[in-house]
Amino acid sequence: MIRFCTRPAVALLLLAACSPTAETADPGASTPDASAAAGGQAAVDDTVSQPNVVRVALGSKDHTTLVAALKAADLVNSLANAGPFTVFAPVNAAFDKLPAGTVETLLKPENKLKLKTILHHHVTTSALDVTDFTDGQSLGMVDGVSETITKKDGATYIGSAKVLASVRASNGWVHVIDGVLVPPSE
Repeated sequence: MIRFCTRPAVALLLLAACSPTAETADPGASTPDASAAAGGQAAVDDTVSQPNVVRVALGSKDHTTLVAALKAADLVNSLANAGPFTVFAPVNAAFDKLPAGTVETLLKPENKLKLKTILHHHVTTSALDVTDFTDGQSLGMVDGVSETITKKDGATYIGSAKVLASVRASNGWVHVIDGVLVPPSE
């Protein structure tokens, strides 16, 4: 009978010895709940999984203007969520084509709503690969206005912007474009 009593006791001691304590736990590790609560979904530190559409943009030196606009419009957490999203991401050179001072003006706090509307015109709520697009297709954007897809000479265009590249993200697709899509009302 003594044998049966000591085995569970030994097992408990071994479990306790192998369990991390405050002293042995990784002090740099944070729980997903703590990270998310501190800054929303975009603040979750995940370098292992496939990046979401925001992390794709953050990792691109060609999208610093877009990232600044997303931050100014408070859209980073929205686009870091599960989606699905298809984001048409203008490169920095696309923003440079706008009239002088346009980007600087849009980034001002008093123009946040206008900036948000323009950025919403670059997103649709589905995950569409470039091969899913057809010539003449009307694509409804988050702002409620549609853009037309055109296929010409082997290239895909949305409005007048050419799709330069496509990147799969964990929550959709990022299509890199060479122009800024401006809704008709802007």
